[in-house]
Amino acid sequence: SFVRKKDDIIDLRRKMEKFGKVVPIIAKIEKLEAVKSIDDIIELADAIMVARGDLGVELPTEDVPPLQKMLIKKANKAGKPVITATQMLESMVSNPRPTRAEATDVANAVLDGTDAVMLSSETSIGEFPIEAVKVMDRIIRTIETQYKFYEPVFDSSLKLKNEVDAIGRAACLLAQQLNAKAIVTITHTGATAKAIAKYRPSVPIIALTDSNEVVKHLNLIWGVTGIKIREISETDKTIENAKIQLKESGILNSGDLIIMTAGIPLFQRGSTNMIKVEKI
Repeated sequence: SFVRKKDDIIDLRRKMEKFGKVVPIIAKIEKLEAVKSIDDIIELADAIMVARGDLGVELPTEDVPPLQKMLIKKANKAGKPVITATQMLESMVSNPRPTRAEATDVANAVLDGTDAVMLSSETSIGEFPIEAVKVMDRIIRTIETQYKFYEPVFDSSLKLKNEVDAIGRAACLLAQQLNAKAIVTITHTGATAKAIAKYRPSVPIIALTDSNEVVKHLNLIWGVTGIKIREISETDKTIENAKIQLKESGILNSGDLIIMTAGIPLFQRGSTNMIKVEKI
C-alpha cells in the first residue's frame, strides 16, 4: 500500500530476500507520486492495483476514469497483471441488486483490459456477499462473450522484450491462424503464461507447472488456468503426459489442436525456447 516510487518496491523485495521468503509484489496505486512514477513501478512490481477510492481523494473525481484507463493500458502493454478495485458494487453492501451505473462500471473495467476486478466492503461487511460475487461474475461473462476485444498480438507498436515475449506472441499468432482450441504452456515460474496473456489470445491459456504456489499466482492472470503436473525430466514424455491429463480432466477432447510452449531443459527459470503444434 501507498507505494510512491520504484525504491519502495526495491526496498520491499530486499527485505523479503533477507528473511528468505520472496512473494509477488502488487503495487497499490493510490498516491499522486505513484502515478508520476508509474512506468518505473510497473517495471519493478509483479502486478498493480488501481485503488480508485484513494485516488479519488488525491485527484478530482473527473480525473479518475481516464487515469484508470491509462494505468490499465500501461500494465497491459508491459504484460503485468492489473486489478481494478474500490466501490465497484458499493450499493450491494445493503441491497441485493446493484445500480445500473455500477454494472456499467464493472463492464467498462473489463473492456479497459483489466485482469481482475475486486470487491471490498461488498463482501467484507456487506449483507449480500454471495449475491455480489454472482452479479460480478455474470457481468464479466456477458461482456467477455459479447464484445470483441483489442488484440495486441496484431499491434505493431508493441516491441518484443525478450525471447519469452517473442514465443508468447508467436504462440498467439499460431493459435489464431490454425484455429487451435487452447495454448498450453509448461512453465516453472509462470512467466511464459504471463507473456502469452499479454497478447490476449482468443483461446484459453492452460499453464502446466510443477509448483503449487505458481498455480495460485496464475489465477490472477487474464485468460490463464493453472494446473499442477508432476515434474518429469524428459520433454517428450512430459508433453505426452500433459496431453493425457488434459483429456482425462475434460479440459480438452480427442482431436483438439493445441499450441504448446516449453523449455529445454524443463522446469528451469527462463528456459522457454520451443513451440509445438500438437493434437490431443
